[in-house]
Amino acid sequence: MTTTNTRPAPTVWGTLQAQDAPGLIDFLVNKVGFIKTAAYSDGGLIAHAQLDWPEGGGIMLGSYKPGHDWSRKPGTAGMYVVTDDPDALHQRLRAHGVEMIRDIADQEYGNREFTIRDPEGNLWSFGYYRGEPRP
Repeated sequence: MTTTNTRPAPTVWGTLQAQDAPGLIDFLVNKVGFIKTAAYSDGGLIAHAQLDWPEGGGIMLGSYKPGHDWSRKPGTAGMYVVTDDPDALHQRLRAHGVEMIRDIADQEYGNREFTIRDPEGNLWSFGYYRGEPRP
């Protein structure tokens, strides 16, 4: 059996910094369902981690380093993640005790979505809306 390693198609990747990057990685992988593709440490901090969303795309994150050029305050991000089955994901996250900010509901624009807060304070919405078609 041969395995082919492929890079994901070009997409937009959100980036986060965290006070407790290993804890955020654990939350996003073990509760939310991201896949840890890479994590590199530097002196006890996470220099870079890549978490892939099984349905496409992903995020990159690392430990908060105040004063660096790419420094972003932890806990201030908002992400939207597309999932084909928001109801099943919502049920699984509730079972894990994840903090719900908005319960699952149908939206006027045709989406079904819900919002959670991660341990750092970032907000994550999940729904099946993939955006409007390009003209």
